[in-house]
Amino acid sequence: MSALVEPTGEFIRRRQVTAVTVATMRTVVDYAEAGVQVLDEPTSAGGAGSGPTPLQSVIGALCGCEAVTFRRTATEFGFEYDRIEFESAATIDIRGRSGDRTVRPHFQTVRLHARVVTDAGQDVLDRLVEEVEARCPVLNLLKDAGVRLEMRWDAVPSG
Repeated sequence: MSALVEPTGEFIRRRQVTAVTVATMRTVVDYAEAGVQVLDEPTSAGGAGSGPTPLQSVIGALCGCEAVTFRRTATEFGFEYDRIEFESAATIDIRGRSGDRTVRPHFQTVRLHARVVTDAGQDVLDRLVEEVEARCPVLNLLKDAGVRLEMRWDAVPSG
């Protein structure tokens, strides 16, 4: 196996985290200047329930990445909004993580519903969202993994 050659250049950014687990389901992830997060499994799955599961953190990362990408793109397009409220859920077939190699061990489906509080109309939001979804790294990781996605964005009047 050859060594990984990382891309370099003016537009390449590198992100790094460290993590440690002490022979349990609990993992402490250190994001350096961004803080620490504990990932764990619920007690019903053998963990201590001391934090979100790793897969819940992926869903949270999707919401956060969509929010950041939306903010950047909205600024570029001159789109004004007050806030975004996200609801997301995912399904997984646990046979994959239990060793059945005929089943993908990651999400089967992910649903995301975003309510954007704005005075702009749905048609304007739809045009912006098309660009946001093309740019969102986490969304595109899920797409590339073959996860079936249902994304719904609704414009909700402010006030």
